[in-house]
Amino acid sequence: MVTSGGEAGALTQSGPAVLSWGLPRLRDLPWRHTRDPWAVLVSEVMLQQTQVPRVIPKWQAFLEEFPTAAACAAVPLGDVLRLWHGLGYPRRARNLHATAVEVTRLGAFPRDLAGLLALPGVGQYTARAVMAFAFEADAAVVDTNIARVYARVEGRSLTATQVQRLADAAAPPDTSWAWNQCLMDLGATVCRPTPLCTMCPLQTVCAWHGEGDDPAVGSAGVSRAQGRFEGSERQARGRLMKALNHGSLRCDDVSSVMVHGSAVRLVDALVDEGLVVRESGYLRLP
Repeated sequence: MVTSGGEAGALTQSGPAVLSWGLPRLRDLPWRHTRDPWAVLVSEVMLQQTQVPRVIPKWQAFLEEFPTAAACAAVPLGDVLRLWHGLGYPRRARNLHATAVEVTRLGAFPRDLAGLLALPGVGQYTARAVMAFAFEADAAVVDTNIARVYARVEGRSLTATQVQRLADAAAPPDTSWAWNQCLMDLGATVCRPTPLCTMCPLQTVCAWHGEGDDPAVGSAGVSRAQGRFEGSERQARGRLMKALNHGSLRCDDVSSVMVHGSAVRLVDALVDEGLVVRESGYLRLP
């Protein structure tokens, strides 16, 4: 078991209840039918900040094009960015490509937490997710849905360290894949931002019960509502990346494509991030 120190919580003795509730109800998601670490990693990276219905077709198309880390590593980053378009946050694609290069260099995926954390752009959640969902190693993952469950069950706002310690203490040994998937689905389908408390298998141990201030609001790991997209820098960056999917673009035409007062600064940032190449008065994908 990957641990970050002991801290008993209300969920520690609730493994049987979560598993008996969750296993018959698991959502049939395509990445749950594989233990290939590359396929699992691609799904986890795509699911960061993107909803499941949008990810499913992209995940399938991506793996058809790049079935292995080596296949992804063999192409320029621009090819990955073109296929990624529509998911947003292209830094994720850049990091995934860099990880493919590193895994290919290593010859295989690391199987331990430290080795996975050393991969480009792989953080605590993603590393543990690969351990649990690809290798079925004992590791407690904490995504936004799981973090919301822990905060509500504990009845208090949690720091990142606290929620990980609680997750480590609660995870039953030798059931890592099932436990994490069930807890994730509990947060996604029942313990939602607007919860269905009467349907929850954790009613008897939950300190919140849907009454009063929600302890999950502001708790570590629990996602917050995104800012307005229309007119945002995210929208402007997306417009440019979409245009570059079709070929190079004159620097003089950037403002008309991005339709944003900070177009020059945003282009500079994309160049610095390695997502766009600027040369001879033109922009292109790397």
